[in-house]
Amino acid sequence: MKLKHLLLATLALALIGGLGALWLAPAGNTQAPNLTVTTLQGDKLSLANLRGQPVLVTFWASTCTSCIREMPHLIKLYNELAPHGFEVIGIAMAYDPPNRVIAISRAKQIPYPLALDIDHAAATAFGNVSVTPSSFLIAPDGRIVLRKTGRLDTQKIRVLVLNMLSRST
Repeated sequence: MKLKHLLLATLALALIGGLGALWLAPAGNTQAPNLTVTTLQGDKLSLANLRGQPVLVTFWASTCTSCIREMPHLIKLYNELAPHGFEVIGIAMAYDPPNRVIAISRAKQIPYPLALDIDHAAATAFGNVSVTPSSFLIAPDGRIVLRKTGRLDTQKIRVLVLNMLSRST
């Protein structure tokens, strides 16, 4: 009987370890989803059309204090690197009231495209995002090279993006 429990415990630990390794594995080989979002201005924005340039997709919510604190850093990063081919796309979570998203966009003077994920399609496409902020850095070849839940290290993102931009010129 003890052997049976020991084997079951070992199997359970191996399964948990394997699932944990998958969960924490680097994102370097995952292709970004083929996603099109509609911006607050009504424009269609397709990730497929942004191939060839680095893209940061960040999921946020108006009730997320970390998201709001991160915005000035993202704005600075966008303003610095967008002229060189970098794109940032902010996606507001489905539960976020559109009027609140628009108000924050105006108050913070967010220069990068913002989209509403009203039907959960974007969050689902990126692996059922439910925690904000959640960000995905996509390389010019369409691979997700960084996934981050929580506030970004914008200096690290800056270095990664500059490296991608230097390789594409």
